[in-house]
Amino acid sequence: MRQRTSASASRASVPRWIAAALPAWLLQGCAGLPQADQDIRIALRGADSETRLQLLRQQGSRITGVPFVNGNEVELLRDGPATYRAMEAAIDSAQRRIDMESYLFDGAEGPVIADHLLARRARGVEVHLVYDAWGSMDTPAALFDRLRQGGVHVLEFNPLTSAALVGDLNHRDHRKLLVVDSALAITGGINISETYRHKRRPLAEPLEPDTGPWRDTDVRIRGPAVAEFEALFVSTWREHGGDAIADAPTSAQRAGELMVEAIGSSPEHDQQYMYRSLLVAISLARRSVHLTTGFFAPTPELDRALRAAARRGVDVALLLPGTSTSPATLAAGHSFYEDLLESGVRIYECRDAVLHAKTAVIDGEWSTVGSSNLDWRSAALNNEINAVVLGRRFGAAMEAMFRADIAAAQPIDRTQWSQRPLSSRLHEKLSLLLQYYL
Repeated sequence: MRQRTSASASRASVPRWIAAALPAWLLQGCAGLPQADQDIRIALRGADSETRLQLLRQQGSRITGVPFVNGNEVELLRDGPATYRAMEAAIDSAQRRIDMESYLFDGAEGPVIADHLLARRARGVEVHLVYDAWGSMDTPAALFDRLRQGGVHVLEFNPLTSAALVGDLNHRDHRKLLVVDSALAITGGINISETYRHKRRPLAEPLEPDTGPWRDTDVRIRGPAVAEFEALFVSTWREHGGDAIADAPTSAQRAGELMVEAIGSSPEHDQQYMYRSLLVAISLARRSVHLTTGFFAPTPELDRALRAAARRGVDVALLLPGTSTSPATLAAGHSFYEDLLESGVRIYECRDAVLHAKTAVIDGEWSTVGSSNLDWRSAALNNEINAVVLGRRFGAAMEAMFRADIAAAQPIDRTQWSQRPLSSRLHEKLSLLLQYYL
């Protein structure tokens, strides 16, 4: 159990340049990369003996130990404004309890959400908020103090104290989750940040990564699976020193026909479940693998799985960022393009917004929306959360969104890419050496 520290105290103890500038400290608390080869071998044994949905369901549950829960309604929230409208409506409707978790809770959009949380707290609703100390480093401490003074239970994940610099500074809570009255959950890649309010720009206009606009996706879930997401929140709250909190309920009313799995990944317990589940789903793909990610620096296993799928005739397409808040990660990802393109993988770059979405749809049946990127940090270092949805109708909505995104993106031509300058190649190789810590 970690000692709780106020936001104002943690910010006063560690200057930003110290927290961000020394790579040696980032080596502390590193988790090992999970191995999925055994998962893949087990899954492939049954590849011809089960229907596709049965196989994906069985193997996913085997990896995570968490069953797919039937009877859910899942709505795709395609961008930040749609997600914020859904969040505000959900919060305003709360009657008993609100649980919220966000890597970034900034000083511009944060006060808007805070007003909604405080209004429900004033009506007697129990409210819990977890925010990540690193992700919300620039947020004024006064915002969290105001929430506490209004009766909201606030937990700072891994405060940036001097102890953190020699401990697990590299362990971050990258999850984004809202659960209301144990009946509704919203999760995905969307932080509480003003960048999502900005409109997408014509390709000719410059794009500033830190200010947006950002392209992202969430889902709204109703039904029995909501209890699984709330259980993940409760676990984080308790393990990191939160106040007393009640258990998540064990059941909820059916709201639809979809099967949903709540996947929480964490390096603390060697539970990098989303990484392993995605690799198995890619390895079992027969028709298509369509992935969208805001950060792309694939592990060796993921790189092999994507190229192997393309070589066996699967339509593998990646929507990747054209600009990024992490130029080194962008360059590290570029070093993989040539081999991927040669294997038949199609690559598109988003150029009219900062791509931050983390979604996948495989064979039009297995879909995921969550916080996990296709990089080493998500695979081995962060707390992540994903909703995996089985069903062709939801898969069709995911495919339609993917087609619309790549239609507005820039395709990467294999021949042109092979002719990029030597300086770019050197930058890629240098960045690749640091990909584990980006």
